[in-house]
Amino acid sequence: MAPEIRKVDDSDLTDWSVALNTGFLRPPEAGKEEVDIRRAQIGAELDRVQGAFDRGRCVATYRSFAQRLTAVGGAEVAADAISNVSVSPTHRRQGLLSRMVDRDLRAAKERGELVASLIAAEYPIYGRYGFGPATWAALWRVDVARAGLDARYSGPACGGRVDFADGAEVRELGPALHDRLRARQHGAIDRRELWWRMNTGLLTFPFHQWTEPFYVVYRSPDGSVDGLLAYISDDKWEGKRPHDTAKVLGMLAVTPAAERALWHFLFSVDWVTHVTTGYRPPDDALPLLLGDPRAAQVMTYADFLWLRPLDVPALLEARTYPVAGSLVLELSDRAGLAGGRYLLDAGPDGASCAPTTRSADLTMDIAELGTLWLGDESAVRLAALGRVTEEREGAAALADLLLRTSRRPWCPDIF
Repeated sequence: MAPEIRKVDDSDLTDWSVALNTGFLRPPEAGKEEVDIRRAQIGAELDRVQGAFDRGRCVATYRSFAQRLTAVGGAEVAADAISNVSVSPTHRRQGLLSRMVDRDLRAAKERGELVASLIAAEYPIYGRYGFGPATWAALWRVDVARAGLDARYSGPACGGRVDFADGAEVRELGPALHDRLRARQHGAIDRRELWWRMNTGLLTFPFHQWTEPFYVVYRSPDGSVDGLLAYISDDKWEGKRPHDTAKVLGMLAVTPAAERALWHFLFSVDWVTHVTTGYRPPDDALPLLLGDPRAAQVMTYADFLWLRPLDVPALLEARTYPVAGSLVLELSDRAGLAGGRYLLDAGPDGASCAPTTRSADLTMDIAELGTLWLGDESAVRLAALGRVTEEREGAAALADLLLRTSRRPWCPDIF
């Protein structure tokens, strides 16, 4: 008999957590502490947790939860966030993930969520379910000695200040700062209260070794908290010479002054010879902040947030557009959830999108719309790859004028 796919109840959480750890190559065990944290993560959304069970053993896991995602222009849209996906090696290639994804996406559409989101562990998995990579991330390693910043730096020249903080202050100040960031950063997602507890050490999984970070807050000249930095450092010396690397765990900055001040601070910390930036926007200003941009070496450049449209008209109407234009999009969707032909009429004053019988201007899979919606990718480039078909000459260029953004989207969070 094929494994049974079903919703998980509270009594299943230990077995479900063991299966999740097995899939992620962690020790196949789950004690009470870990299960309690899982229970807190899930909260009131237990009906969105699935498992595959074979002869009483959980062999695949899947969880989704409600998420708020920032569209181009700052509006929030309801998203179906997918996480904790695993299939045990003994049950791979049996269609378990496909069955769980299908159940979840259909339920999400019924709930009225406009899009599904996830961070893909591996690139090839999710395209077949209609997901496309919508944001990318970069990580730099900076040689501080080559960075070319003023070695005499002693604080922000703008009149602001940089102060150390502790976890309690971060839990107090961080949520409002993050809300300010995601109101202006397309691609950003909301953070629940539990996120702040887990990322300041109040709750940690047993398989994660917690190291207390340094927390740094930037306050503008008027006293507002405009930036927050968390980092750790190793303690490495060679021949009486320090070779410490500061590793950024996260940085939030809602003004250019805050961002510059926090980077200047970190590059001025004694004994730190290298800085790894953590995941940053792929067009981050950091390299150009340095006197020698070559001091910032790209260590990672990869896809990050993936999106799967569920309600095309509402999704396209939720974002803003810099110019006026009309496009007819023919979208194929093998799952039958969001395909069809749609007329988009858009401009600086708003947009409307509805099914139409007009001839298509562009034809594509629903996954390509997921890639284009946040403004990162070029329809012209996708057309060159054969992933978008231009039915009317110039339609791909018009799509770029309508959809692309001056700064690239960014999602600061793994979930």
